[in-house]
Amino acid sequence: MLTEPVRITPGMWLLPGFAASEQIWSEIQSVVVAAPLRHMQTQRGFTMSVGMTNCGAVGWTSDRRGYRYSPADPLSGLPWPAMPALLSTLAANAASEAGFHNFEPDVCLINQYKPGAQMGAHQDRNERSFDHPIVSVSLGLSARFFVQGERKGGKSIPIDVHDGDVIVFGDEARKCYHGVRKLKPGNHPLFGEARWNLTFRVAL
Repeated sequence: MLTEPVRITPGMWLLPGFAASEQIWSEIQSVVVAAPLRHMQTQRGFTMSVGMTNCGAVGWTSDRRGYRYSPADPLSGLPWPAMPALLSTLAANAASEAGFHNFEPDVCLINQYKPGAQMGAHQDRNERSFDHPIVSVSLGLSARFFVQGERKGGKSIPIDVHDGDVIVFGDEARKCYHGVRKLKPGNHPLFGEARWNLTFRVAL
């Protein structure tokens, strides 16, 4: 059952149970078939524990040359799969629910977490403008999301996110460092031993 948005910090909102995971799982699967998950390298040469792919006009990529958006999948040389209308509508509706209207994402970064995978504290700062919010959809196993301030480190705010929860952040929260703690083992009836995260952005 949907509940009212919960403010985490100025500019950041939690929408509990906003996404219907059963309806969007087939869309995610179609993207992964066209552009398989991969474990990207960081600029320092480390391999990310999270499996990643993209859909939309561009896709977020990382290797020893750094982080950037690319119009083509570097593994295939082909354009990234188009963003399914169901996903872009979900993102726009979530943003509007949090007070950010007319959100039209041009990229969706799809992350798959298996037990033990994590995402260190980082800022989303490869976009051309910070005027647009970011919409983050959690599916499958529950996880511990955390947010810090505009400087890395220090005290963080922990948020437990469950299947169907959505976090929207913009305005003063847009530059906040955030991440995901190590995923604990579990088994979800639809997604199995995994958590999926869809991150919608305006990159161009």
